[in-house]
Amino acid sequence: MSNVTLNVEGMSCGHCVSAVEKAVSGVGAAAKVDLQAKTVAVDYDENKVSLSTIKAAIEDQGYDVV
Repeated sequence: MSNVTLNVEGMSCGHCVSAVEKAVSGVGAAAKVDLQAKTVAVDYDENKVSLSTIKAAIEDQGYDVV
């Protein structure tokens, strides 16, 4: 398992948290959003999903991974 913390812009409410966590879960990873820090901590298996796929899932929800 790998862990990475991504800086994500555009999140501001509970809906944002839910949308990001659901999107990351949908590609086979786990996410914990910290709204105050504007970060998403992601746990994933590199053999099953790539970091670029996770970033794309977040960006598809309308947020910017920086």
